[in-house]
Amino acid sequence: MDRDNQFIGQSSAFLDAVERASAAAALNRPVLVIGERGTGKELIAERLHRLSQRWDGPLVTMNCAALPETLIEAELFGHEAGAFTGATKAREGRFEEADGGTLFLDELGTLSSGAQERLLRAVEYGEVTRIGSSRPVRVDVRIVAATNENLPQMVDDNRFRADLLDRLSFEVITLPPLRVRDGDVLVLADHFGRRMAAELAWDKWPGFGEVAQNAMEKHLWPGNVRELRNVVERAVYRWGNDDQPIDYIQFDPFDSPWKPLASKGYVQNGGALPDQAQSEAATGSTDLSDFTAPTNLDVDDFRLATEAFEKAVLEQALAKHRYNQRQTAKALNLSYDQLRHTLKKHDLLG
Repeated sequence: MDRDNQFIGQSSAFLDAVERASAAAALNRPVLVIGERGTGKELIAERLHRLSQRWDGPLVTMNCAALPETLIEAELFGHEAGAFTGATKAREGRFEEADGGTLFLDELGTLSSGAQERLLRAVEYGEVTRIGSSRPVRVDVRIVAATNENLPQMVDDNRFRADLLDRLSFEVITLPPLRVRDGDVLVLADHFGRRMAAELAWDKWPGFGEVAQNAMEKHLWPGNVRELRNVVERAVYRWGNDDQPIDYIQFDPFDSPWKPLASKGYVQNGGALPDQAQSEAATGSTDLSDFTAPTNLDVDDFRLATEAFEKAVLEQALAKHRYNQRQTAKALNLSYDQLRHTLKKHDLLG
């Protein structure tokens, strides 16, 4: 998601989260933002800052998971010259940088117990002490923190301080995952698609066809809006045709009929499929009980015979499933990409 388009959506679950952020923004209190990856936690943090009385102050962001534990406290609270190896000069921490504004702490649940204790003191007393110094520095900072962790459960497991959670959870805004935002998938897909088409200098935006729309609505979107944007933009640039609605969506960019079988089991068993692959092959969903083999097979040419057999299977499976390629792929235990590749090989795309 980009900062210009963080509030695209019409579902009640999404609008409720945005409204709660807008209401909490005016209060100079800590806010916790909870949500899965790709749901827009940082964008909500930005809204909390921009709509607050601190809007003209700094908004400082720190990803708590991006730094090794040994550097977290120095990054948060700063350090004096010579405080540790490599500290050649004094440096302000994120708290001092955010003085008069907002400090957004992403991935809060990854903080060490020591950093949690010092963070609690900073929030409680409004002052920080640089590493290597004994002189506290007063700071005026509003904390917005985010995580995809279950913090109450972490407290029960003694992995997060209960008193720190109490201080930071004046308001808790839980962002809904995309899979429960009724109607928002196609709204967002259309927006991202139009933007990508403009970037590619298409003359017009053809939109998505019924097959693509149904596929997007049924997908669970584990990566949420970030995943949706990638899927849509990839579909648009690969389509390359602004005359026809886009009807091909690939959710997994790693899915390929040429995916390497990188498995120790494959090598060690003299070329045999790994156990998992053998199990999948044995329980595949292909039903060939009604299949009629072609009568004109040239048994003297193995390649031609197998190609004719393969084409016959495809033709009968397509007809059986009313030429719905996704249902056909599922019935034949193929990925959608594998089916499309094979149909193209036999000139059956139509």
